[in-house]
Amino acid sequence: MADAKGTVGTEAEPHSDLSTHIPEPRPEGWLYKGYRVGGKEIWYASPKIQLLMVSFVCFLCPGMYNALSGLGGGGQVDGKVQDHASTALYSVFAVVAFFSGSVANKLGVKLTLGFGGLGYCIYSASLLCYNHTQNTGFVIFAGAFLGLCAGLLWTAQGAIMMSYPPEESKGRYISWFWIIFNLGAVIGSLIPLGQNVNNTGGTVTDGTYVGFIVLMVLGAALTFFLVNADKVVRDDGSKVIVMKNPTWQSELIGLWQCISLSPWVVALFPMFFASNIFYTYQQNGLNLAHFNVRARSLNNLLYWLAQIFGAVIFGYALDFHGIRRSLRAKISLGALFALTFVIWGGGYAWQRQQPPRAVSSDPAYESLKIDWTDPKFIGPMFLYIFYGFYDACWQTCIYWYMGALSNSGRRTANMAGFYKGLQSAGAAIFWRLDGLEVEYNTLFAATWAISAGSLLVAAPIIFYKIGDTTALEADLKYSDESPEDVIPTAALQEKRADV
Repeated sequence: MADAKGTVGTEAEPHSDLSTHIPEPRPEGWLYKGYRVGGKEIWYASPKIQLLMVSFVCFLCPGMYNALSGLGGGGQVDGKVQDHASTALYSVFAVVAFFSGSVANKLGVKLTLGFGGLGYCIYSASLLCYNHTQNTGFVIFAGAFLGLCAGLLWTAQGAIMMSYPPEESKGRYISWFWIIFNLGAVIGSLIPLGQNVNNTGGTVTDGTYVGFIVLMVLGAALTFFLVNADKVVRDDGSKVIVMKNPTWQSELIGLWQCISLSPWVVALFPMFFASNIFYTYQQNGLNLAHFNVRARSLNNLLYWLAQIFGAVIFGYALDFHGIRRSLRAKISLGALFALTFVIWGGGYAWQRQQPPRAVSSDPAYESLKIDWTDPKFIGPMFLYIFYGFYDACWQTCIYWYMGALSNSGRRTANMAGFYKGLQSAGAAIFWRLDGLEVEYNTLFAATWAISAGSLLVAAPIIFYKIGDTTALEADLKYSDESPEDVIPTAALQEKRADV
């Protein structure tokens, strides 16, 4: 890795008004010292490196949480304790996330992510404790505390992923994040798979929980090596749009300004609400209800692996420069609609043949659950894989839609907060329904209907409000920054010369 000169790259940016063909020196200091890696120049405070670091934070914290949750019931025989903890988690998450954009804008993404990473290891520790003490109260408290932490972490992460990249690369940046994040769940899934390969019972071993706790602590520590958004410099020399002098008052007002500037964004809210309700039925109504622990562990691994393929396919397709951005948005919505009916239609064909919840929840049914040696394992295994693929496609598209509406770090932080708040409200409701032992057929039908209906509601904003580029003037509105603060000097002079 050779040391490189401290100049910005000269790659063309066809959808951005900020590009320039004139190399411009970056600021002084080690944060901006360039290095050549594989023919590309990178520096510490670049969007790529910062996104990479955030991806590994999510790899180690929520990625491992997903691996643990994907076992069904948090690795327990009885899924009720996870239902109660998840209800507490997403209820707190929904409230905190709505305001967490203001917190991220005031404190900066570094501190917001740092505090956000703490809750994950505590949650895993509570499940380890439950294995020995049956202390349900501790698990529920840990779930609620995780809701507070996750609301902050995911809002800061969303702001980074949507505002740091240039316009024409957002799909790829989202897919890169989703690959690394879900590799966390994939590798995390190998822990219970290896620990439980000979375990055909119901509860995972203590070693499984210890492994998750150690990895989550490392993820929380990694956040302290990030830089805040105002230090980030893109390849073309441009900077992220933030508030230079944020106050608690200005950032709370910013929540209202985000909606007032783009009131039609509420058409995306049903998609936000639907984006995490999948997990309740898939993890507990399918994986926990009908598979033994080692088959669940294998399904879990394949589910998160499928998410990587979904993110790659949709992320790169959304950045395909041969088609205008506005048309790509329309095509992506049509693809989501088709997948909703193909994959969930297959799920309906399988679910209608399953016994009622009262039967599958009976301890006597444990010995009848599907093992990976059973001939009937293959069909539902592939169904579970396609559910994972579908989830990644959905999440990738939502992030890309929001990123297509704004390049402002301030506005994207607020939109990420709205997204995570509504997402968590939906999850809280569905985990509560599962805790009330609503029939799995009902959970399946409600999930499918809300997913399909939300796409219809979102269609107008995707068809008519996502353009081929986003004007700088719109991004700077309700910010205390000017074009001189974010555009490279050469590009600004070139633009003024054209006028």
